[in-house]
Amino acid sequence: MLRASVIVFPGSNCDRDVKTALEAVTGTPATMVWHGDASVPASDLIVLPGGFSYGDYLRCGAMAAHSPIMRDVVEKAKKGTPVLGICNGFQILCEAGLLPGVLMRNRSLHFICRDVPLKVENNTTFFTTCYRKGEVVRMPIAHAEGNYFADSETLDRLEGEGRVVLRYSDVEGNVSAESSPNGAQRNIAAIADPTGRILGMMPHPERLYEPALGGTDGRRVFESALIGAVERAG
Repeated sequence: MLRASVIVFPGSNCDRDVKTALEAVTGTPATMVWHGDASVPASDLIVLPGGFSYGDYLRCGAMAAHSPIMRDVVEKAKKGTPVLGICNGFQILCEAGLLPGVLMRNRSLHFICRDVPLKVENNTTFFTTCYRKGEVVRMPIAHAEGNYFADSETLDRLEGEGRVVLRYSDVEGNVSAESSPNGAQRNIAAIADPTGRILGMMPHPERLYEPALGGTDGRRVFESALIGAVERAG
């Protein structure tokens, strides 16, 4: 059993998608939590979904990071509740200070919506235990601000601590500037906090969780979370 709460911001457009994916994989209803609420119900997982919270005014995720619900999200995250931020959710995690760095405009300055190959760099986080380190998977991206940026010291720390979780690559797992769709530094597509319980990722796992959607590579994010929740409860 996995009790999941999906935070809904004004402008979220992937909240129902991730709710559907979670329920299909875990068999347990997920709770939708409005951004203006004061607290998140007891949860084994909190998800910040993709979309365009507050219309992406100011900076992507900047306003959502100050929504009333985020005080409790941050508090629960610091106490150990796993948190998954997808696309705009990744941007919100950075703006809220739960993950380092920022997501800037894509190198091309264009919105990008397509499937991309991803190399799994860390399969020990709460969300990646069902993957194999070094394998190449496929997930969709849909963003205009997915260009991950951090200073060199932060990037070196992320690398040294194994906190780069997914990296843009080609289908054979080669990482290069050409294989990055958005110009992200060091081809970073997903990072985790030091505990591995907070994950920010630009790709959308909820868009490839069953064969009818064209693939299942995203499903293992939710399967990993389910296994992790059972282990924590047991």
